[in-house]
Amino acid sequence: MDRSSAGISGQYTRSNNDYNQPNDHAASARRGRYRHTTVRQWDPPPRTVPRRNEFYQSSSAYSSHYLLRRSVNPVQDFNALTQQEIMDGLVSKSHRFGHRYDGRDHGLYASSIKKYTSTAKRPLNRAEQSQLMRLLQNFTATPSWNWLSLTTTLHSLTTAGVFTPHKPMDERVKRTQAAILSTLLEAIIFKCNQKPHVMDIDAQGVANLLWAMAKLVDNGQEQTPELNKALAALMPHVNAQKDQFIPQHIANLLWAMTKLVDNGQGWTPGLKEAVAALLPHVNTQKANFKPQGIANLLWAMAKLADNGQERTPEFKEAVAALLPHVNEQKAHFKPQEITNLLWAMAKLVDNGLEQTPRLNEAMAALLPHVSAQKDQFIPQHIANLLWAMAKLVDNGQERTPELSEALTALLPHVNAQKDQFNAQGIANLLWAMAKLVVNGQKRTPELNKVLAALLPHVNAQKDQFIPQHIANLLWAMAKLVDNGQEQTPEFKEAVAALLPLVNAQKDKFNPQHIANLLWAMAKLVDNGLERTPELKEAVAVLLLHINAQKAHFKPQEIANLLWAMAKLVDNGLERTPQLKEAVATLLPHVNAQKGNFKPQEIAKLLWAMAKLVDNGLEQTPELNEAGAAMLPHVNAQKANFNPQEIANLLWAMAKLLDNGQERIPEFNDTVAALLPHVNVQKDHFNAQDIANLLWAMAKLVDNGQERTPEFNDTVAALLPQVNAQKEQFIPQHIANLLWAMAKLGELVELNVVTSTFESLVYRISENPQLSPQDISMSLWGVMVCCARLSLVPNANKNNVLEKHMDDLFTRLENTSPDNKEDQSIIAMAASWLGRACPVVPHYQTIVSKRQSDFRNQLQSCIPSLQIEEEKRLNSLPPVDLLLPDHNMVIEVQGPSHYVGGDFKTRNGSTLLKIALLQKAGFEVIEIPVNMLSNQDLMKPYIDQIKTRIGFPQQEHGSVSLKRRRADEAYVTADKGRQPSDHGYLTAEEHSEEQTDKPAKRKKTNSQ
Repeated sequence: MDRSSAGISGQYTRSNNDYNQPNDHAASARRGRYRHTTVRQWDPPPRTVPRRNEFYQSSSAYSSHYLLRRSVNPVQDFNALTQQEIMDGLVSKSHRFGHRYDGRDHGLYASSIKKYTSTAKRPLNRAEQSQLMRLLQNFTATPSWNWLSLTTTLHSLTTAGVFTPHKPMDERVKRTQAAILSTLLEAIIFKCNQKPHVMDIDAQGVANLLWAMAKLVDNGQEQTPELNKALAALMPHVNAQKDQFIPQHIANLLWAMTKLVDNGQGWTPGLKEAVAALLPHVNTQKANFKPQGIANLLWAMAKLADNGQERTPEFKEAVAALLPHVNEQKAHFKPQEITNLLWAMAKLVDNGLEQTPRLNEAMAALLPHVSAQKDQFIPQHIANLLWAMAKLVDNGQERTPELSEALTALLPHVNAQKDQFNAQGIANLLWAMAKLVVNGQKRTPELNKVLAALLPHVNAQKDQFIPQHIANLLWAMAKLVDNGQEQTPEFKEAVAALLPLVNAQKDKFNPQHIANLLWAMAKLVDNGLERTPELKEAVAVLLLHINAQKAHFKPQEIANLLWAMAKLVDNGLERTPQLKEAVATLLPHVNAQKGNFKPQEIAKLLWAMAKLVDNGLEQTPELNEAGAAMLPHVNAQKANFNPQEIANLLWAMAKLLDNGQERIPEFNDTVAALLPHVNVQKDHFNAQDIANLLWAMAKLVDNGQERTPEFNDTVAALLPQVNAQKEQFIPQHIANLLWAMAKLGELVELNVVTSTFESLVYRISENPQLSPQDISMSLWGVMVCCARLSLVPNANKNNVLEKHMDDLFTRLENTSPDNKEDQSIIAMAASWLGRACPVVPHYQTIVSKRQSDFRNQLQSCIPSLQIEEEKRLNSLPPVDLLLPDHNMVIEVQGPSHYVGGDFKTRNGSTLLKIALLQKAGFEVIEIPVNMLSNQDLMKPYIDQIKTRIGFPQQEHGSVSLKRRRADEAYVTADKGRQPSDHGYLTAEEHSEEQTDKPAKRKKTNSQ
């Protein structure tokens, strides 16, 4: 992922592209002092008339001086510049004149080398460099050299590639490079630190030196203490000379400081002051920058922002001042400059710069030139351009026709130049492809060809990838798979090639890389990638580094890490000590950074915590604190969650509650805050969201959720979406839906339940991919639906549903589950279908005080009555009270038997138990537990039971006939409840239907 979503965050401009390099003639731009390429010839005066400060020349030195004066023809052998007499002459003068020697001829010689490479249009190659270094072993600068000689020499030798470290590097060459650099830097430090300042220190020299030092570092030279001292000595002169810099100097200076920072130079006070001193001059001289200067400046400012530069008003003004000139000079930008500009705009936006109309106009002005110059972009340009387009789109840029056209123009060139991309280019391209696809780019044949062309090169260049490339590549491949990329053999080989590199470079990944890598592995596994030993090793080594870098993870990274661990565990990864430690390490940081998480991150965090707990992770105090810390932020940001996040949040809260999370006030407030948004966004939920939401509603009810109007509205809003999207549900979704609608019981109207079940259940009965858990949930849901139909006498008994029940039971009966809930479902299904029970279910029996009090009161009123408590009937769950002589069951129904604990709306479990008991031939009397708090409330039910069993009773004045008949509403007779709008009569309707005398009942044997 990048800094916002797993992307590229850094190295797009490396030395082999010479980003923002000053013009080759920077050292000779000024007339007079800096024009060293042509030297005025002079004849030495007679020895008898010595001049002041005359450089006396030996005969051997004359030819070398001639070589310095004459123009160099690049066609000539390079040996012309490497004759020993040249260096003999330079050394001779330096020794002869000592502290009076100003280094002029050394500067001339350095300029000659630079001119040779400039004419050849390339820096020195390895062989030329090695040959030259034999000559330069005695090339020594001294503090006596003047400023002009020092700046010319360092700038020229750097430009010519004299200091470029080639690989492999000869030790002799390395020592010579170090020696020359050391003497030059020491002399520069001496000049810069003189008090008062040396009068000849000028603006162009300062610009050239800083450019040269930046180029040295960018080409791979070590940032030695001497180099850092030289930089520190130069920085005050930037501020001192700020009014003297011409536009080219300003562009080169900001480029140089950017390159230094990008290569690890610390943000020293001197560097900050130098940048701050230059920025206002960008605005002042905005009309004088050439196309290359504009491109270099915007590139530099983008890089500075990427490396921590504060977006000050001066910084914003400088960017705003340059953007209109992009439009004005659009026809004059070269391919490299177009690339740098678009890359810079993408980077600036990625670092928080507002997408102003000026920026959009500048980008719109450049895009047609991408298409027009498509044949002139080198591989690095193509990679950077596609990265920039992907990043702009990822930050909200509209996919205009011009952008689409530019993208279409570039894709064939990726394929055509596939063998020319280096490791960084491959990483950037695959990242860009992934980002574009994530943001809606169609998977066209051209895009698929590009992907197919690049994947083999991942394997081929695997040893060249740095940690950032590895992280970006695996992130990109995970994103592509998540968006439909087929896992071809080439794709799998590319992943397999990268995984060992995670282990090999484990100590070099920064926090962002670690988060992106674990996210990518989790996503790949979630999409079917095999859990190979290499993948397990990669996960294991990264988990260890979470602890080491725990203080450096940002909120987005914390969210991604916990999400990744939850996904990996959900897909079978073992809960190792390292994983538990990693989770424990991150949780306190959730609390510490709670105010900084965005809506998407909050949803990920709560989902991850719920998933980890659901997969057996202990619900520690730290986990509960982290969850509790997030809840107020759900409420605060409730309007900003998208449909998927709302679904995940409610699923997570239901799951946490189901696994023992306490229902703290914040929990209830959060649920209440989210529910109205389900109704508002009901048309935007996909099939998985709908399944998760209804599952969550049912689970919340199962754990005591109050039935508020908002809760009822949410369920009502979701139910029509089930039928509307019935073709989109996968088997797992269907199993969850059947279970959830059954669990909600009488809250959902019977006709809605039956029509939904009929439209869904046929799709899972014969599905071979259904897991035992899904079969069990589906079987239970179908049984509840059949139970509801059986409790309504006039309802159409659906034989098709019973057929599906039989099919599901057959698939489950030989599974021998050790889960008590699954055993109970199998036993109940066997009872319903009249089949032999293949399991011996284990039921937990709990006798409540109210139940016990009622039993005692009933026994005292009817001493001869045989009463059995918590009695198992065949394989059914135990009943509260059984009157065996009368085939009567008394169920004391607590709040958990109803939806929302309202003692009116029965849930699915209650309905199924009553239906099974009636199917077995028992009369069932339901008594709400809130009616058993004292003997006066119990009395009407005892009288009702007396009536049912034909026991003589006296009329009690304290209990009116009207009250007794009203209480009979809680008795379920053999005939079942009579149909009404909700499938049964209300309490008042039912009491009017009762007769004073009970119906005759036939006894049956019971166990």
